[in-house]
Amino acid sequence: MTITTTNWDSAEYLKTDEDIQLYLDACLEEANDDPSFILHALGIIARAKNMSQLARDTGLTREGLYKALSSDGNPSFSTVAKVTQALGFRLTVEQSSTPAH
Repeated sequence: MTITTTNWDSAEYLKTDEDIQLYLDACLEEANDDPSFILHALGIIARAKNMSQLARDTGLTREGLYKALSSDGNPSFSTVAKVTQALGFRLTVEQSSTPAH
């Protein structure tokens, strides 16, 4: 018996703003100290919300966004700020519950 598989694409399952928020919250929790994981999550959200529209909203190219939001991307903070704002998010910083050493 042969098992057939297909690639999982999280973007196909992010239908509502609540889905997207819960997905991003989970990714931020899982990312620990891995910024590429967060960039990848933003890329998935961007695809779910329409990468072409995001490019128009940020003034960046679609190709540039795909590259910046890939796991190999290294976008500037300015790019991350533009993307998060265009996706309807606000970046915030809060005190950690565990003290830094």
